[in-house]
Amino acid sequence: MIKRIFDIVFSLVLMVLLGVPLSIFWIFACVDTRSKGIFIQDRVGQYGKVFKIFKLRSIRDPEKNRISFYGKFIRKTKIDELPQLLNVLKGDMSVVGPRPDIPGYYDLLEGEARKILELKPGLTCEASLKYANEEYILAQQEDPLHYNDTVLFPDKIKMNLAYYYEHNLFKDIMIIVKTIKKVI
Repeated sequence: MIKRIFDIVFSLVLMVLLGVPLSIFWIFACVDTRSKGIFIQDRVGQYGKVFKIFKLRSIRDPEKNRISFYGKFIRKTKIDELPQLLNVLKGDMSVVGPRPDIPGYYDLLEGEARKILELKPGLTCEASLKYANEEYILAQQEDPLHYNDTVLFPDKIKMNLAYYYEHNLFKDIMIIVKTIKKVI
């Protein structure tokens, strides 16, 4: 209950503080991608329930999967993730927790690793900090999907399972501080 109250207060404060800049970034995303500026995708949430995640759109041509110059900037700075504050307010996500993945990963976990699904997915976590440049890491691999499935994803599971056993409000605040430092 304390975590939910923290999530609501934190996301409301951020939305008030970042409302005008976020609106400007959204307008840029609309113009840059020639779209409504918001990307909505299914992600696996708590208990394996699928929900719609919100992001600023960064791809101009979805058929070619071409990221625009502006899109590269908002992805690198994680500005594209800010609309997920709405997911936090809705209760689909938490401020801190394992990053939500597309169906076909967390929903297929077995054994002890399924405990991760008891947590709400978050805006940030230790694994997302460690792999903040995941797109770059994968782009350097000969077989990115294989590398993700055999190296990155298992490491994220290990880190998220550790969070499952150790999470508390103080740890969450420390992860938020690390995230702010990394972004700045």
